[in-house]
Amino acid sequence: MMTAPWFSPEWFYPSSFASYQWENPGFLYALPLVPIIFIMRALWRKYFGQKVAVALIKSDLQPSPSAWLRFVPEVLICLVAALMLVALARPQRSNEKAEQWTEGIDIMIALDVSQSMEIEDFTPNRLAAAKKVARDFIQGRMQDRIGLVIFSGDAYSLAPLSTDYKLLYSYLDMIDFSMIDTKGTAIGSALAVSINRMRESVSKSKVCILISDGESNAGNIDPMTSAELAAGYGVKVYTILVGREGMVPFGRDLFGRPQMVPNTVDETTMRRIAEIGSGEFFRASDNQALEQVFKKIDQYEKAEIKETRYRDTSDFYQIYLTWGLLFLGLWMIGKAMFIATPLED
Repeated sequence: MMTAPWFSPEWFYPSSFASYQWENPGFLYALPLVPIIFIMRALWRKYFGQKVAVALIKSDLQPSPSAWLRFVPEVLICLVAALMLVALARPQRSNEKAEQWTEGIDIMIALDVSQSMEIEDFTPNRLAAAKKVARDFIQGRMQDRIGLVIFSGDAYSLAPLSTDYKLLYSYLDMIDFSMIDTKGTAIGSALAVSINRMRESVSKSKVCILISDGESNAGNIDPMTSAELAAGYGVKVYTILVGREGMVPFGRDLFGRPQMVPNTVDETTMRRIAEIGSGEFFRASDNQALEQVFKKIDQYEKAEIKETRYRDTSDFYQIYLTWGLLFLGLWMIGKAMFIATPLED
């Protein structure tokens, strides 16, 4: 905002006028009429105004600079008219601020680290691919609390719900197959640990993303029981089944060639968990498909961004009104003193 005093010439700089918003811009269209009326008035006086015959000797008719003073009142009244029009147009400047905030979502990512996640039908393997898309997913969130659960034959909470995404990245980097000694795939336990982390959450939206490639064959909690528990606590469950069925590459033989091993998946259980948990089931058979799954979930679970706008508007018509009144006073003084030409009045 300009803070110059009212008598500063800065108020008449082109840059000042360019920065205004005009409340009544229609008055500005009348500005070009001011000099036109001034010129027409001068021409009328010259050719049709009152004339008085005076006998003078030609030698006495010498031009005098003071003769131009008779135009001063006309110039002043034109300035008054122009300034009044500018004041009526109400020049303003607005300083608008927007304050944004969001009510974040609580998200637990449950990641299978069992030995079968080392299968190489993903590049470089299932676990590494899942870690990468989980990291990309976290990077795209804003103000959401995210936690990590890992599971194999047992399930452990690796990271509680947090908005410290750098900490979550470091946890993701350290995940490997040696973190849990117990063999198997405890899907029910993983889901139960995730729900326990969100049990006391007051967030309006709670989500669990469960990533696994196998059958639930370990743990002491049935997956359907955990799914019912999720529904009871209002946790939406997305299940992602990774990997292909049939013969898949796993390790290398003595000649460095991929070894093919049989692989089976339990789509029915994963699909049923998502159904009970009011979420959605996804099947991903390669890296690209897994990336698309996380992009879909990212679109589904967007926090509502709220915005409050503050607009501070300042009026500057007083400046031009003051200048107009000043020139009006000068015009009245001029008309009452020596500048006036009685014969023209």
